[in-house]
Amino acid sequence: MRKYISESIGTFSMIFCGTGAMTINEVTGGDVTHVGIAITWGLIVMAMIYAFGEISGAHFNPAVTIAFAYAQKFEWKEVPKYIIAQCIGAIVASSILLFLFPESEFLGGTLPALDDLRAFVLETLLTYFLMVVIINVSTGSKETGTMAGIAVGGVVLLEAMFAGPMTNASMNPARSLGPALLSGHWEHQWLYFIAPVLGALLAVLTCKLVKPDNCCKDC
Repeated sequence: MRKYISESIGTFSMIFCGTGAMTINEVTGGDVTHVGIAITWGLIVMAMIYAFGEISGAHFNPAVTIAFAYAQKFEWKEVPKYIIAQCIGAIVASSILLFLFPESEFLGGTLPALDDLRAFVLETLLTYFLMVVIINVSTGSKETGTMAGIAVGGVVLLEAMFAGPMTNASMNPARSLGPALLSGHWEHQWLYFIAPVLGALLAVLTCKLVKPDNCCKDC
């Protein structure tokens, strides 16, 4: 049970701080700034990996959980439980943000500035890059070790910095679900649910090609 609680708390913290920065930026007319939002995302991801990496593996992302299972580093029977825990954390975080900032229209939601096809490709690539880093710094299905938090948090910051203006750099179906559910903005959300999973699975395939001996079967 502590694994699922850790996934809920970690995802809650990540969504509350990350989309919270976006929400506060929205209601204050830009006080946080785009750079501030990207830094917030990177730092909270880094912090939660160090906080919960040894307990649950610090997935905080259904796409990451599915990809670890596909890589045989994580048991498939645990995947639904992890995803439910992650979605609960995301929904609770967005619920609190709605209570705190009812004037916000989007609550940090993910809406593309591109057409759906190009946004889909970009989100797929962003998650691919993220999962390539995760699977290469993880131990089994756990993002642990001195460098894991820095590496994963760093790539989240990087991608939020350059791709945020185009797609809000979701890379995480749970991260998109919470704000969409509470704000009512479901436009284009299908791509934020499918593209991250596709990108994460492609990253595992790449790992199998370049590290065939130790990429998979660690669970």
